[in-house]
Amino acid sequence: MTRDDHADVHAVARALAKAPKRATRRTAKALRALVSRRGALTFTDVEDDPARFFAAHRALATHATTLGPGFWIRFTVQYNLFAGTCAALGTEAQRARLETLRRRGTLGCFCLTERLAGVNSGLVVHTRADWDGKTGGYVINSGEGDGGTKNWISQGLTADAAVVVANLFVKGRSFGPHGFLVTMREGAFGRLARGITVGDMGLKTTGNDLDNAWVRFDDFRAPAESLLAKYGDVDASTGEYVAKKEGIRTMDMIGQRLFTGRVAVAQAALTFVRRLFDDTKRYSDQKPCTMRGDSPALTDVPQLRALYDEGYATIDRLDAYVKQCENELCQCLRRREIPDAVLVQAIAVAKIKAVEGAIDLAFRLKQEVGSYALMSGTGFDNTDFLQCCKFAEGDSRILSQKLARDCFGAFQRNDQRSAVGVKSEIELDLCQRIDEHMRDAREANANVSKIEAWDSAWREVYRLAEVICERVMHEKSFAAAAAAGSVTRSKL
Repeated sequence: MTRDDHADVHAVARALAKAPKRATRRTAKALRALVSRRGALTFTDVEDDPARFFAAHRALATHATTLGPGFWIRFTVQYNLFAGTCAALGTEAQRARLETLRRRGTLGCFCLTERLAGVNSGLVVHTRADWDGKTGGYVINSGEGDGGTKNWISQGLTADAAVVVANLFVKGRSFGPHGFLVTMREGAFGRLARGITVGDMGLKTTGNDLDNAWVRFDDFRAPAESLLAKYGDVDASTGEYVAKKEGIRTMDMIGQRLFTGRVAVAQAALTFVRRLFDDTKRYSDQKPCTMRGDSPALTDVPQLRALYDEGYATIDRLDAYVKQCENELCQCLRRREIPDAVLVQAIAVAKIKAVEGAIDLAFRLKQEVGSYALMSGTGFDNTDFLQCCKFAEGDSRILSQKLARDCFGAFQRNDQRSAVGVKSEIELDLCQRIDEHMRDAREANANVSKIEAWDSAWREVYRLAEVICERVMHEKSFAAAAAAGSVTRSKL
């Protein structure tokens, strides 16, 4: 086995597929064994060898039609959200600790989302961590009520450790969201640490081999070294916050995990639907249909054949685009740089178009293959994998809203140089229509809020986002073709 063929990932996935019952503890145990295996993906590959990181995610996604979404989500939470955040925010000493955690098979979770900040709320963090100068550590609290309780935390019931995102307060002053690497379970019996409470989110329609938890912190005490301190720390001798790198916020680096996650999710959705098309076509090629003369196979029914042709062409186009985004992001990861606005926009487009395209193709294919799509084991029974992709790492609607809002903001400022501003006549027309809707809403009701005025133009907002998506994909494809052409000319 070479380091890059991910045979270990395939072996674990095949073993889980054969298991009669894929319970939470079984899949957690499988990941624990995979993590600790010599030569497996490391916890720092996301920055040190990002191409290998993405390849491992794609390898596991090839099994999603049989496994469903649970184990893939568990895998990406472990390597991207938990370990990846530690790698991005940690000091050299904290990064070195990651290898010890990996060898032990430590499972981690990522405590970011909260009950009052779901997929349609954007990023809000109520949990706070107060520096305690007397003890030289932090006191983490979810606050009164349930609003600050961490919600839908994948692997939250089986994790040994967690990255907790909390607002850091030093001497009563807020320094914004920071990441803390904390121990959740202690001792030989894995008892929860004092100050941490967890609960099961309940039975789901899919992925019940993955535990999803709510996690609450009440006067949980974390040592000074728990703060992931590459970009900011508290000086224990003075009790003052120290920013280590000007111009880089800790939250920007936490956002890196969203970018890697969006690319990985986009690739997973495309890998899933390609496998679904391959398996279904293999069936329809052999399925005879009576009274079809010289074209006796189900594949030869014209609407199905046309869908196969369209589907594979769409998947190929989207795959090529997402791969371009991956290549550019890998360069940023290796250099430890934050992607610029153009790449951030392109990655958002990749996530939206790949997932929505995969959902559309899977649904349409289901309508054309009859009772086959109702059978267990065909892959259609696990198409909620794509639903998980839709809201993972930034709900597609939220990302569409951001694309439109950035463009409209540049339009309002008349900022013609903005990298994410108006780039075409149709985008200009849609921005003008959104502006008109918002003015009409304010004239009808002087007390209307900015959000309410924006929502009054929601159809134009999503239309603008779709136009931006198509334009960005076209520009990327054109740039890639031009680059390929220049390479060819240089060889002649």
